[in-house]
Amino acid sequence: MSKGTPSKGKRNKQNHIACRRCGSISFHLRHKICSKCGFGRSSRMRAFDWMSKRSKVPTH
Repeated sequence: MSKGTPSKGKRNKQNHIACRRCGSISFHLRHKICSKCGFGRSSRMRAFDWMSKRSKVPTH
């Protein structure tokens, strides 16, 4: 089997499916954790300060 384009068509396995909590296609089947909202790992929604573009610096 060659390594290029023909072998790419043989890949029919899914790693991520739709998450029950956030609905995005980010729930990993083997790890049982959603990479977007953290479902399966945490009861809280996954969120970090670096996600928002606006910094929390007070304006004068």
